[in-house]
Amino acid sequence: MPVQFLDVAGGRVEYEDVPGSGPAIVLLHEGLGSVGLWRGFHHDVAAATGRRTVVFSRFGHGRSSPPARRRPLDFMHSEAGDVLPAVLDALDVDSPVLVGHSDGGSIALLAAASGMPLAGAVVLAPHVFVEDGGLTNIVATRAAFDEGDLRARMSRHHDDPDVMFGNWAGVWLDPAFRSWDITAELAGITCPVLAVQGTADPYGTVAHVEAVRDRSSGPVELLLLDCGHSPHLERRPETLAAVTAFVARLSELSSPPTASA
Repeated sequence: MPVQFLDVAGGRVEYEDVPGSGPAIVLLHEGLGSVGLWRGFHHDVAAATGRRTVVFSRFGHGRSSPPARRRPLDFMHSEAGDVLPAVLDALDVDSPVLVGHSDGGSIALLAAASGMPLAGAVVLAPHVFVEDGGLTNIVATRAAFDEGDLRARMSRHHDDPDVMFGNWAGVWLDPAFRSWDITAELAGITCPVLAVQGTADPYGTVAHVEAVRDRSSGPVELLLLDCGHSPHLERRPETLAAVTAFVARLSELSSPPTASA
C-alpha cells in the first residue's frame, strides 16, 4: 500500500489503514520499529480476521516527523496517554483491539490500564520492568549499530536512523531508567489480554507476561513460544493463529445472546 500521512499534534504520522469490518485492530511497533518493519504482519492480521487494521510509526520512526525533543524517560506513558489517543481520534477509531510489540506492548498495557476504551489487547514480548539481561543485550545492539551493519539496515526503514536509535537506546540505557516498573499499574487493566512471549527472548524473560497475568484485573491468556523477541516474525503462523482466535473470542463476548426458541 502507498505510504499515507496523518497530521496530529506534534507533527506528521506515517500510517497504513487496511479496510475491514468491526472494531479496528491497531498495531503498536517495537522500540526500533516502524510501519515497514512489521513485515506485512498487519496485512496478515487483516486478512485472517476481516477487521480494519491500522498501523502507524511513532514520531522519530519510519517516515513520521522527528520528535520535538529528546525522548523523556516516561515516553511510553506519553505515547499511551497523548499520542495514541490523538491518532485514534484522527482516524475515527473507537474501542480498538491493540496489538503491541516490545515497547509497543508496554504502551498497549499502559493504555489499557489508563481506562482507554478497548475491546482487548495483544502484547508480544512486552516490558513491564527492567532486567539486567535485557540491558546487556541493548548494549550489544548499540555496538551493532555503531560498529556493525545495523545502522545501514535501519536506514532503509527510518528517515533518521540516528535519532530513532539514539532515542531508544538513550532511554533504556539511562541509569535513571533502571527503576522503571509498571507492574503496579497493571491492576487497572480490565479488558481481555493475550500475552505472547518467546522463551529465548534476549530482551526479556517470561516474568513480564506472568506479571501481566498475575496483576491484571481482567482475563489474561498466556502463549509461550520457542523463539526470540519477535514472535510475529519468528513464529508467524502460530502468532497469527493466536491473534485471530483471540479476536474471534472477543467478537463472541460482545455479541448479544440469541433468543431461545
